[in-house]
Amino acid sequence: MSEEDPLKTLIREIILAASMIGILILGLWAHTGSMPPLVVVESSSMIHDIEGEIGSIDAGDLILVHNQPYDSIITFAEASQIGSQYNGYSSHGMEGDVIIYEKNGDIGTPIIHRAILRVEPHDTYSPSRDVDINSSNDVYCPNGGTYDKHTTDKNDGKIGTCVVNWDVPGTNQTAVESITVRFDGIQAGFYDCHRPSHANVESFLVVWQWQPQHAGMLTLGDNNKCSVDQGSSAVNGSSGVHSQSGLVGPVTSDWVIGVAGGELPWLGTVKLMVSGGDSPGTAYVPTSSFYWLFALIASVLILPMIVEPVIKKLMQRSPELIQANKESKKYLVLEEE
Repeated sequence: MSEEDPLKTLIREIILAASMIGILILGLWAHTGSMPPLVVVESSSMIHDIEGEIGSIDAGDLILVHNQPYDSIITFAEASQIGSQYNGYSSHGMEGDVIIYEKNGDIGTPIIHRAILRVEPHDTYSPSRDVDINSSNDVYCPNGGTYDKHTTDKNDGKIGTCVVNWDVPGTNQTAVESITVRFDGIQAGFYDCHRPSHANVESFLVVWQWQPQHAGMLTLGDNNKCSVDQGSSAVNGSSGVHSQSGLVGPVTSDWVIGVAGGELPWLGTVKLMVSGGDSPGTAYVPTSSFYWLFALIASVLILPMIVEPVIKKLMQRSPELIQANKESKKYLVLEEE
């Protein structure tokens, strides 16, 4: 009897492994509608417990990225508003959706933070079109307002419009020139900054006289103590998030990669272990995640060694196998005769 060619066996195993991975990726793509369907969390900006916990987003977690319409994203303001159709909706430990977005649409590591509120134009008018592209706001909008270069004008259907005032769904802010929302549980849903109040700094989130440069969403990491991504122009004391083109503005639909879905805890730690470049590596991964990851790997390796003998014993005692052995012995006896 000739032995099978080791090279053919190796090739077959490689093809089998690649096929299984391909099927898994295709299945995730079909489920999420995004490619890639998973992202690895690198920082601690979304943690709820320094020791890590399942249900919130920790560094080292794999997060499914769902491709869904921008208008369907539910903000914290909408989910925490009493009487809202979205009241009580939560994701990853708090009200509202968590989104993955590119900072100002620039190339770089995406951000995964919670959508706090959505800013929408209320009254608008068409801007001056025959002006230099680098013209100031007053040149684009001679009758006042803010030139929003991302929003389509209602009158001529072209990109760019002059916004006179704003609406903020989920709050009492309607047709306002600047946005002020106190998330104190009275004016709007309660957002705890996890900091003591001092020197006119409240213990809850306060958006104060914010004049957005364009429509979009205000975003914030759950662990960032109310330092919003859009900086101090929106919330006092916020350092903001920066990209190649500067401070991040309100997140537009073009910048959104997807909405954070299910969590696969710990598994992304493996990727962070071998990451280079600008990645922080495993610096922010909770210690408990390493324990659970190693326990998971050990169980995958050890369980088959335990389960296989048990299954064999059960199979040997099964009536079907006993009957098959009896019939096999009868057949051998008949053959010998």
